Amino acid sequence: MIICVVGPTGVGKTKLSVMLAKKYNGVVVNADACQIFRDLNIGTAKIKEEEKENVQHLLFDIKSPEEDYSVSDYQTDLRNVLEKYKDRNIILVGGTGLYITAGLYDYNFSKMNNNDYSKYSNEELYKMCQEINSDIDIHPNNRRRLENFLNREDKETKTPKLLYDYVQFVGLTTDRNILYERINDRVDEMIKEGLVEEVKSLLDKYGNTRILGSAIGYKEIIKYLNNENTLEDAIEEIKKNSRHYAKRQYTWFNNKMNVTWFETDFNNFENTYTKVVDYLENSK
Repeated sequence: MIICVVGPTGVGKTKLSVMLAKKYNGVVVNADACQIFRDLNIGTAKIKEEEKENVQHLLFDIKSPEEDYSVSDYQTDLRNVLEKYKDRNIILVGGTGLYITAGLYDYNFSKMNNNDYSKYSNEELYKMCQEINSDIDIHPNNRRRLENFLNREDKETKTPKLLYDYVQFVGLTTDRNILYERINDRVDEMIKEGLVEEVKSLLDKYGNTRILGSAIGYKEIIKYLNNENTLEDAIEEIKKNSRHYAKRQYTWFNNKMNVTWFETDFNNFENTYTKVVDYLENSK
């Protein structure tokens, strides 16, 4: 059985994944694009060693921040893990919807053209993409992804099919105001834990690599360290970008996957866990 735990940032996916892995004697497999990389810990809210509770965790910390890592790479790595551990229950956890879709579905990568879109603004590129797919899940300021989308030869929005017939999609959710408050509090906690120092250390060790320059929590602090804004501005930008990302996560999971959603009880997480287990047991 593959239990796929999805949802926006900050709703308790990590905690639930460990509880389910212990319940079903399974392994936890990462589906977060940033947690693939070593040393990106605080800003990605990566699970700490003591929180793993002796459960095996896979596809965490498998790449250096100096290395590039694509959706295609993840597709290959995840499918290798699924094959290797096919006799075990697998808890796939993370918020990167494209990674999950690429790994679990018959997701094919399009051939790419090399058209020059340099004369267009981000807003114009975004409108061009929306004309092709009104539900496109790309941030208007993510120019690289916008251009990649436009350069794809196959832009039809075909619904891919699951490659595995024993997948359960479990989603954690909460009221939007509560979610945004938790995101804001989480960012403040990251700063207290030493996010600025972590980014400094990463820059010293690896330089401003592709992942550091694009990951939420890192790119904003880099701007602060480059004297492009104040720390207060950087913190607010991380919060804003995290909230926007949470919206896009909901959109992806609701549009691409058959997710059964559960309200997270932050006061008594055991209640949430029990409801999820009841659902899984009755769905067998």
